[in-house]
Amino acid sequence: MSAAAVSLRKVGKTFARGEVTAVEEIDLDVQPGEFISLIGPSGCGKSTLLRIVGDLIQPSSGEVVVNGKSANQARRDGDYGIVFQDAVLYDWRTVTRNIALPLEMAGWDRSKRDARVKEMVELVELTGFEKRHPWELSGGMQQRVAIARALSFSPALLLMDEPFGALDEMTRERLNGELLRIWAETGCTVLFVTHSIAEAVFLSTRVVVMSPRPGRITEIIPIDLPQPRTYETREEPRFFELVTQLREALHGGSEREPSLRAAEAE
Repeated sequence: MSAAAVSLRKVGKTFARGEVTAVEEIDLDVQPGEFISLIGPSGCGKSTLLRIVGDLIQPSSGEVVVNGKSANQARRDGDYGIVFQDAVLYDWRTVTRNIALPLEMAGWDRSKRDARVKEMVELVELTGFEKRHPWELSGGMQQRVAIARALSFSPALLLMDEPFGALDEMTRERLNGELLRIWAETGCTVLFVTHSIAEAVFLSTRVVVMSPRPGRITEIIPIDLPQPRTYETREEPRFFELVTQLREALHGGSEREPSLRAAEAE
């Protein structure tokens, strides 16, 4: 097995001067090219863990290694692309100029930058919308711009924090399929936070189940659905079996934890 793309050892995070422990004792290896979803009840530390991997916040304990280096060095080396629930686009920039922003900051020359932006626009199927501004786009299209921007500099790792959580179900399912296509074409590693059981099963190679706060990993479920996955995948008996398995893992095999019901939304 190749070296892990992400390796977490005994990672913990405490906020508010030690009063709130978000996650603790997190051990996880993510292999290159995997699509890993993090799921659990609200407040269990999924987004906190993603931000620790992305060097947006520092762990209180433990070790984080990304592509064989510290999280801070990986960020400095441009190993990450990050997509949040809000597309976080600049209203005064067009689609192409939003996508080009990381390349401008990295000092790419104009011709190389333009060629890469064109490639990214085609990848996320936004040809014809290059000169539109964010307010002229639907929510789903804005998220495609955000994904293109995150992938523009060919990061080895894509971190996604509930990127489709605010979208309607039809748009969400369509973008799930597009994300899998992009993942297959780029070969990047994806770490994805979601509250949706069906979304986690459809997208992932493995699903990491987390407990209520303080968040711990309670189970890791391999997803053996064949690729490529399509709309028909969601109708297969194995898909429903895995959804049931994941739901039971979230409930710990019982109905004793009402707070876990939030993880079944959508």
